[in-house]
Amino acid sequence: METFMKNKNNILVTGGAGFLGSHLCKKLLKEGYKVICLDNLFSCDIKNVDDLLKYDNFIFVEGDVCDFKINKKVDQIYNLACPASPVHYQRDPVKTIQTNVLGSINMLELAKNNNAKILQASTSEVYGDPMVSPQNEKYWGNVNPIGVRSCYDEGKRAAETLFFDYYRQFDINIKVCRIFNTYGPRMHHNDGRVISNFIIQALSNKPITIYGNGNQTRSFCYVEDLIDGLIMMMNTKKNCVGPMNLGSDIEISIKDLAFKIIKLTKSKSKVQFLEPLSDDPMQRKPDLNQAQTKIGWNYKTSLDEGIKNTVSYFKKNKI
Repeated sequence: METFMKNKNNILVTGGAGFLGSHLCKKLLKEGYKVICLDNLFSCDIKNVDDLLKYDNFIFVEGDVCDFKINKKVDQIYNLACPASPVHYQRDPVKTIQTNVLGSINMLELAKNNNAKILQASTSEVYGDPMVSPQNEKYWGNVNPIGVRSCYDEGKRAAETLFFDYYRQFDINIKVCRIFNTYGPRMHHNDGRVISNFIIQALSNKPITIYGNGNQTRSFCYVEDLIDGLIMMMNTKKNCVGPMNLGSDIEISIKDLAFKIIKLTKSKSKVQFLEPLSDDPMQRKPDLNQAQTKIGWNYKTSLDEGIKNTVSYFKKNKI
């Protein structure tokens, strides 16, 4: 068994076996924390944390934030529990809402009982289909409350409401980060996210499928940069609560992304345009002023470099 026992803090990571969660757990372990990883494996694979099970200061618990009880003292909680791609969160939309609302209440109560810091992994989806660009944290968003994406969009908005109500009512030490599109190794191969979809299609020389005309834009942040931002935000003083955008502000159209991945993979794939998805946002670009000035964070990895790393992962794992 390997061990890193230099730090006495216990950190709970909900959704810890997921794409972001597994990277976060690994980073925290390397920094010497004792990590409890909670996940119900609804939209991820235990293999994501297989290499972490060898550490003495890592505990994996299969469980659900909606009914999870813990008798262990925790000092920090990263609340990442919730399917983050339409394929998964639309599979059981009621469960998605429950995870965001009941799960957040459970974790906030745990933070209150332990006098612990708690960070909510919110999302750029709280901005909906934005009518301003770039999106800054004061923008209230343009969200369809009854659409097929609402279970996630409105669920995350409700979670933010709960976090700020607990902050005001119970003086809980909260942090709220709004995460923009993130990609990198350990993305689920079948979660419908655009970069993983395009890479898998390109590697097999299948058509690159774009929903709509491809003019919709996104800003993609490499996972290791994003994780650094979450940890930096967690370790700020109590009066730094957010919400705070984390992501890349380099905007690219989905169509241009497809051609970039074809070029980087040397694929023979052709682009195929399909019917647009319901409530698919036309723009995603964060205003990063708060992240840059309040916590000194910025992304470091170029899109080309990050895509190459992600392609290598999918090739290595033969997905």
